[in-house]
Amino acid sequence: MTLEELEKRVKVLEDIEEIKKLHINYVYLLCNLQWEDMLECFAEDATLDLLDHGVCKGKKEISGIFHDVLAKMIKRTDGHFVGQPVISVDGDKAKGYWILYLFFAEPAVKWVQGRQDCEYVRVNGKWKFSSVRFTSPWPEP
Repeated sequence: MTLEELEKRVKVLEDIEEIKKLHINYVYLLCNLQWEDMLECFAEDATLDLLDHGVCKGKKEISGIFHDVLAKMIKRTDGHFVGQPVISVDGDKAKGYWILYLFFAEPAVKWVQGRQDCEYVRVNGKWKFSSVRFTSPWPEP
């Protein structure tokens, strides 16, 4: 393996780690109800598809679903975490999927799990979501 090949491999691994940090921070902000900070995780023309809430296009529509839907549904007592990422990087774009676990405490304890299919884009040196789609392909336990 040449030094150039090794540098390319290391760059891909660094990009994957940055994407993981973006996604984990996004979920942290969600748990803390920090809607405006969550919005900064998205590219200007990003799309967001959350099951029954339709597809939002662009930061203005995404902000709307954060404030009009999620802010009314999610409580600080709820929990969210992601795991099992599979990410592939191609230059300034990447794709991946994660398993998302949602725990709701009110009005009754409920667990939901699903899959987040994501596309990412590097904007001014920082990774951002260009597309997030949540589906729940498994029945609730």
